[in-house]
Amino acid sequence: MSADTPVSSTPSSDADYRDTVFLPDTSFPMRAGLPAREPEWLARWARIDVYNALRDKARSGDRPDFVLHDGPPYANGHLHIGHALNKTIKDIIVRSHQMMGHDARYVPGWDCHGLPIEWKIEEQYRAKGLNKDDVDTVAFRQECRRFAEGWVAVQREEFKRLGINGNWDHPYLTMDFHAEAIIADEFMKFLMDGTLYQGSKPVMWSPVEKTALAEAEVEYHDHSSHTIWVRFAPKNGALDGASVVIWTTTPWTIPQNRAVCYNPNITYAMYRVDAADEKSTARVGEVLILADALADSVKAAAKITAMTRLGEVPTASFEGVALSHPYAGAEGANGEWDFDVPMLPGDHVTEDAGTGFVHTAPSHGEDDYQVGLKFKLPMTYNVEADGTYRTDLPLFGGLAILEQDGKEGPANVANIKQLAHAGALLAKGKIRHSYPHSWRSKAPVIYRNTPQWFAAIDHKLDDGMGTYGDTIRARALKSIEELVTFTPASGRNRLHNMVENRPDWVLSRQRAWGVPLTCFTRKGLRPTDPDFLLRNAALNARIRDAFEKDGADVWYTEGFKEKMLDGIADPAEYDQVMDVLDVWFDSGSTHAFVLRDREDGAKDGIADVYMEGTDQHRGWFHSSLLQGSATIGRAPYRNVVTHGFTLDEKGMKMSKSLGNTVAPAEVIEQYGADVLRLWVAQTDYTADQRIGPKILKGTADSYRRLRNTLRFMLGALKDFDEAERLPVAEMPEMERWILHRLAEIDVSVRENYRGFNFSGVFQTLFNFCTVELSSFWFDVRKDALYCDAPDSLRRRATRTVMDLLFHRLTTWLAPILPFTMEDVWLSRFPSEDDSVHLHDFAETPASWLDPALAAKWEAVRRARRAVTAALEVERTAKVIGSSLEAAPVVHVTDDALATMLTSVDFAELCITSDLTVTTDPAPEGAFALAEVPSVAVEFRMAPGEKCERCWKILPDVGTHSHAHTCARCDAALG
Repeated sequence: MSADTPVSSTPSSDADYRDTVFLPDTSFPMRAGLPAREPEWLARWARIDVYNALRDKARSGDRPDFVLHDGPPYANGHLHIGHALNKTIKDIIVRSHQMMGHDARYVPGWDCHGLPIEWKIEEQYRAKGLNKDDVDTVAFRQECRRFAEGWVAVQREEFKRLGINGNWDHPYLTMDFHAEAIIADEFMKFLMDGTLYQGSKPVMWSPVEKTALAEAEVEYHDHSSHTIWVRFAPKNGALDGASVVIWTTTPWTIPQNRAVCYNPNITYAMYRVDAADEKSTARVGEVLILADALADSVKAAAKITAMTRLGEVPTASFEGVALSHPYAGAEGANGEWDFDVPMLPGDHVTEDAGTGFVHTAPSHGEDDYQVGLKFKLPMTYNVEADGTYRTDLPLFGGLAILEQDGKEGPANVANIKQLAHAGALLAKGKIRHSYPHSWRSKAPVIYRNTPQWFAAIDHKLDDGMGTYGDTIRARALKSIEELVTFTPASGRNRLHNMVENRPDWVLSRQRAWGVPLTCFTRKGLRPTDPDFLLRNAALNARIRDAFEKDGADVWYTEGFKEKMLDGIADPAEYDQVMDVLDVWFDSGSTHAFVLRDREDGAKDGIADVYMEGTDQHRGWFHSSLLQGSATIGRAPYRNVVTHGFTLDEKGMKMSKSLGNTVAPAEVIEQYGADVLRLWVAQTDYTADQRIGPKILKGTADSYRRLRNTLRFMLGALKDFDEAERLPVAEMPEMERWILHRLAEIDVSVRENYRGFNFSGVFQTLFNFCTVELSSFWFDVRKDALYCDAPDSLRRRATRTVMDLLFHRLTTWLAPILPFTMEDVWLSRFPSEDDSVHLHDFAETPASWLDPALAAKWEAVRRARRAVTAALEVERTAKVIGSSLEAAPVVHVTDDALATMLTSVDFAELCITSDLTVTTDPAPEGAFALAEVPSVAVEFRMAPGEKCERCWKILPDVGTHSHAHTCARCDAALG
């Protein structure tokens, strides 16, 4: 029976056999209606408690553990498309491993401390005209806690709506009392093993938020900065009165200048100014020392119209040279800058831009700081927490570098004016460049020298966990190299390079909402004194127990220091540290209070998978690696899986201002969560992905095609029972070929799920369903399903394979399309307490594999394409309406292929009423396909009459007891 001929149309005679054919019958709807129906399945899964039912199943069997540890999202807003991508990938990983025989547990979690939440509460205060600093710290922290709790509740429901299966009744929160106790306890391990120290160095600092920021809390945006070229006059040496010229984009750092650096590998020369524009501040006759490669750019910037190169300056002549600070001797400076500015070598100096000399302020830059350490330069403390100069700084006291609204303050312009007044300003301008901003306030940040608490990642550890090294850095690098698998593999080098080159870990933040640095410092001692920090195991235990009972808020209550130090030390001799821990330390510690401490954690405290976005190589992956290396001696994970960022259809970054964002809730409302999940499965998530209306429409079309395949199977399997099942050995070749393909696909699906390659799973299954099933096997076997007698071997084989196919397709697709596969499963096996998600992937016998048979059927299908293409030509020309009107002659020049085609019912495969295979030469004009050169097709009409039951045109129609039927249909009618 042809796929393109409707069975139920009216036959051409009085005989009507419509009620005698076995048409597909299923209540499974063609239209999914996912937005309306998915909540019903969510309620059903909650009622039968699928998550805990799987845990019970694991306890009663011997299933290996599999733990994906959830990187905690931030509890401060509705979900965006990145959240949906992230959580769906995690859910597919967990569900697929569960169905491959593991006990795959998933504990969702939230990051609850830190600046984003604190900033929101401060915004509420500012809107009311209140000052956060006037509010009791504990009261303020309680408001932060309530804010986080509210968003945890909102996000939990939004995640569940995506179909994410997990322990939603018992998630982990970094603000839970036990979590806060363990975070503090993990910190105190750094205190006790000697890795904790207080130092002074420049860190990324947000004047708007008044706190240090980690690199992961900084994002880069285009920003307009002042740029200046400044003369430094030599006080000694052989530079013959020439000025050394520096270039900087941060004029506000000039008061903190303590050196000028050069690169011994750069060629420098003296240049005399011969002529200059009237607006130029260059002086005719003055001599400038510049890098040869940058002299022309300086000439242009300074509006110098003529300049003569006087000769090269050997870098050896810079050694021992002292320069005058531009503000030396300035009126009102009170001698603040009357010191020597040394010229120092530095490999960080390049010829990429500037002058070849680098103004060096050790308190305001990483390279500058390293030079300061090497040459023992003094650190300055001229900039306050709010981004203003200290009030007693001459000339500039109290001026703001950045205002509290994030806009530029007067400090830059004031410095430029002072440089001009001092005769040191050679040129000025503006530059548009990428500049660091806080990812919360979106305001620019600065490098600022402040006392901070650090973890020394190269400190030698004597903790008995030295299998992978005796420092945090060594253990982290060894973990990356030997213990962790990265998907994609490029993640290994990325994380390795970051760890290999990173400085010590800045642990402290000057904020209120977080876990405090639970330590005490001895008054009157320097940070370098061995007794500066109070190290006492009993004290640590008291703090941990107090946090376990009442949370970290107790640190800020009156009398807490005295209570903790009672009997251990004199409280009057110690200061209580009031900084809070970097939130990355919170999330980096989750392995301790989730993987180690929870019953549903990991038995060895190591997660099988950490999975987050690529930005987490510098974030959660990184902090967890450092924290784990310090406290358990290795990385707390075995696999690191990363996804890219989600872009719009044009490849643009999503932005509310551009109006190109895609909200998960809106996609679900239009299409349903399963279509959104299918988009995730279709994409290569390891790179950046695109999403938008057109892409989602295409995804919905793929979903409909899959759904139609499943619907056909359900209809064809109506009333199938075990009595009908046929042994594999008795099946026709085509069914055994389908079983071969199932065995191949089973291996592929499992490998791809284990390798976290969901696009590989989807493409394999989608192509199988649309090309090999719907367009071939289903199309061919419709005739047997509809018209063969119920006990015919061919029909029984088809339905047996259909049943085997059903159990595999529904479970293979369940991790990706949990709602739809539940619908499919229950449509066939209705039950009050069953679920497709309570089943594993069906075990597929390797004995089904038959490579020789597969090779034969690949050749047969290739030949079939030539025949179907030839028939399509005749259909287009309206010579025939249905392929059943044809009885082509197929001319085959390959004897082996001819043998194959004659060994099967090739007419049945081509859905023609008859077909002849011959090795005779093809006549002139026979149809041929270039890709099937050994086959040519001669079109012929089928002789005979049309069977009114199966619609084949055969010579024997009309010669049997049932009118207008062929022999097969006559026998089926009995």
